[in-house]
Amino acid sequence: MTGKELAEWIDSGDAQRQIVNEYGMHPDRNEMNEEIARYPDYESYADDTDGHWYFPVCSSGYVPNNDLKVFATIADDFFASNGPVYVPAGSAPPEPVIDGATLARAAWDAITIPTATIAYNPTVGESRATIVGMDTWIWATGDTPSQATVTATAGPVTATITATANGLNLDPTDGEADCTGFGIPWNEQNDRTGTDCVIVFNRSSAHLEDSVTPVDISVAYTASYTATDGATGNLGTHTTQTTTNIPVAEIQTLNTKPTKQP
Repeated sequence: MTGKELAEWIDSGDAQRQIVNEYGMHPDRNEMNEEIARYPDYESYADDTDGHWYFPVCSSGYVPNNDLKVFATIADDFFASNGPVYVPAGSAPPEPVIDGATLARAAWDAITIPTATIAYNPTVGESRATIVGMDTWIWATGDTPSQATVTATAGPVTATITATANGLNLDPTDGEADCTGFGIPWNEQNDRTGTDCVIVFNRSSAHLEDSVTPVDISVAYTASYTATDGATGNLGTHTTQTTTNIPVAEIQTLNTKPTKQP
């Protein structure tokens, strides 16, 4: 409403009648005085037809399970610190302020962390198979983040969410994994220093579908946030999960008993 419209709405008694008709409430004089007090100094704008009052509004549409008791608590808290604001003509309307904690949770819910992708060594022959009984090096490729950072801004508040993970969690069929990090790409130089992520397969893939061995891969990310309004906190853990298939082959060897030479 304009300043003039709101003053007429209150002074004519329409405000009280609307409350009775729309909400089924019958406020007494004290309650009406409290309602009118939400519009500070409204009489000063009684002749203004260009400026407008802006009203705070809460929607229950995003409340989990449509729990109206939860909504009422949230709304009461919001209205207690956010009342109607008068904005003169030509001035910018107020921006809704979202606190840093709420903004961080909304941003965290909206993002998707990619699932892990890996490479491995050895890779033998056309099938690029690794070998039973050998250390198979595993490492995360460039599509797998060890850390993800997201920044979200709403009005004057900015929240920064950082999610970090310690490494790959590997669960191979027919094998044992020893992985405490994201792995190190194999090359001759790295072979001398070792890696933090290997699988030792104990059986070939010949008995499995498509002659490949499934390896379940998960990465657990722990998220925290900071915000420009001073809010900080934790957002829990998010785990990505995927499965990749690795062909595993056997190498046949011949063992002979040494004989004495004449």
